[in-house]
Amino acid sequence: MQPEREKLGFTTRAIHVGQPADPATGATIVPLYLTSTYTQTGLGQHRGYEYGRADNPTRRALEAALAALENGRHAVTFGSGMAAIDAVMRMLQPGDHVVAGEDLYGGAYRLFEQVYHQQGVLVDYVNLSDPDGVLSTAIRPQSRLLWLETPTNPLLKVADIKALAAAAHRHDMWVAVDNTFATPYLQNPLDFGADVIVHSMTKYLGGHSDVLGGVVITNDDAIAERLKFLQNTVGSILGAFEAWLILRGIKTLGIRMERHQKNAIAIRKFLEQHAAVERVYYPGSAGPYQASIVARQMRGPGAMLSFELRPNPEQDPIKRVEEMFSRLRLFALAESLGGVESLVGHPATMSHASLPPQVRHDRGISDHLIRLSVGIEEADDLVRDLDEALR
Repeated sequence: MQPEREKLGFTTRAIHVGQPADPATGATIVPLYLTSTYTQTGLGQHRGYEYGRADNPTRRALEAALAALENGRHAVTFGSGMAAIDAVMRMLQPGDHVVAGEDLYGGAYRLFEQVYHQQGVLVDYVNLSDPDGVLSTAIRPQSRLLWLETPTNPLLKVADIKALAAAAHRHDMWVAVDNTFATPYLQNPLDFGADVIVHSMTKYLGGHSDVLGGVVITNDDAIAERLKFLQNTVGSILGAFEAWLILRGIKTLGIRMERHQKNAIAIRKFLEQHAAVERVYYPGSAGPYQASIVARQMRGPGAMLSFELRPNPEQDPIKRVEEMFSRLRLFALAESLGGVESLVGHPATMSHASLPPQVRHDRGISDHLIRLSVGIEEADDLVRDLDEALR
């Protein structure tokens, strides 16, 4: 018998919801069901499963657990974070209009501009710091979706989900929030009025840089039904092994995020005092208004941060960044984020390389900008690694 999830704490839900002992064997951990099809006892007579693309017991267990962590009723998983974003966009029609935050992941921008723009779905990118003012000027009669990241990638801005959702709903728009950076441990957008949440499970939910996956979570029955239809019809499903790995990963999400965040706060303090650093970007650090949003809707600022090197007119910024990276020993130069190991990236040439140079410039993504995914190593070791590289 499964416990009532509403009465359970976060990590207890992560370990137990949707994960009872296997009824066939008593296995404590949800088994890895590696099967593409299921034997039926007669025409139309099965045990809830017919074909691996439509459903899988391991995947179903993960979806139940993820919905519980985000205080949602439905979770639908996909083969990657981009596939999850694509599933949300597939619910739109040609001629529909999207309002999106201007500071967002380069892969999302590429999907919007190079795929959906050609299919007649138009996107305007705006600064979401003024919910009523921005939406009143950006919204058109065809506007259907407000898309936002909070905190954003890579400048770590935070948006007031409650205010934005209220403003969007007044215009009959639905609201999607990419919650990858915050994770369900630190923020639950459905509680503030969002209609859907998107995660790249490749990041903190998996937590070990060994799996790809995405998920969309909602309380709306009609949206969930449409997403399940798309999951099965398009076939961009999460494999059973990937589901099993992420189930294992979320069990430690809470304690991992505590260590991630503690380390990030220590690194932020170090970088803000370093002579080679021009500016540090961290959720809530851009003034009282941003700090008040973090206090209202987050349980902590998280473990992602970015910083700009102080410009040196005598040195090419890209070459300078490369030289700094070459001196790092613990921070690995790599795409992605959210693993137990610390990673460093250069948004202008990596995560946001798909943005045209002028768009990057307008959005503050300079060649001096460096993004850190702070891992769970010893904080003193990470600070020392950065200090030696910045010298």
